[in-house]
Amino acid sequence: MSRVLASLALLLSAAVAAPAADAPSLSIRWHGQSFFEVTTTKGTNIVIDPHAIPEYPRVSMKADLVLMSHLHDDHTQTHVVDNLKDLMKDGLVINALKKVGDKEEYERIDKPKKVKDVTIRNVGVYHDDAQGLKRGKNGVWIIEADGLKIVHLGDLGHQLTEDQLKKIGEVDILMVPVGGVYTLNGIDAQRVVEQLKPRRYVIPMHYGTAVYDSLLPIKSFIEDVPETQINRPGGNQLLIDPAEKAKKEPIFVILGFKKLGS
Repeated sequence: MSRVLASLALLLSAAVAAPAADAPSLSIRWHGQSFFEVTTTKGTNIVIDPHAIPEYPRVSMKADLVLMSHLHDDHTQTHVVDNLKDLMKDGLVINALKKVGDKEEYERIDKPKKVKDVTIRNVGVYHDDAQGLKRGKNGVWIIEADGLKIVHLGDLGHQLTEDQLKKIGEVDILMVPVGGVYTLNGIDAQRVVEQLKPRRYVIPMHYGTAVYDSLLPIKSFIEDVPETQINRPGGNQLLIDPAEKAKKEPIFVILGFKKLGS
């Protein structure tokens, strides 16, 4: 009888902890490379690092905010956003870098900037491990929405300094480049994950896929990650219940494309 009662108590506690089927979700869609759409539970749509790489599906969308990590072509194809002109008029298309003469400078947003139900800020880093001498500067975007801190590292090319880690702060969801060649490779990306200690999810980006093999594949990034920590949703979207509790270890989410492979 005691076993029955214990099992019943366990089932009841699980039922209480489980989120409602119709609970609002924060959505993250990956469009290949470093291109993401983050849609909050209130419907605010944030587009990050849009590209137009022909090997990936062509997409177009409306946005409330467009963020870019640096000035390279595969991160700045804002024409995929249908309402781009309106956003530009309102100052809602923001690159973490700007051209000043023939130099790149940071477009710093040190204090949180509010857009609808979202706040954003950025931290200046580099595209390489030589303080920008090889490939220039890069910006990290920190997005706070639905009580979560989402960090997009852009084309980060180095380990983070103590000062950069302090400025970024706590992380719930981390988007990290892992494909090497132009950014962190898998091993170095894992070290950055260890530095930042994301509490919920790690989403790798900017790596070679079945349709776009100019970068290293994801294998070296996840080869030492236990299978119990890996989630493959089978498509390019991750739905997150903001009320769910963080696990002891973050989940590594491998997004992909049902038609084109991952």
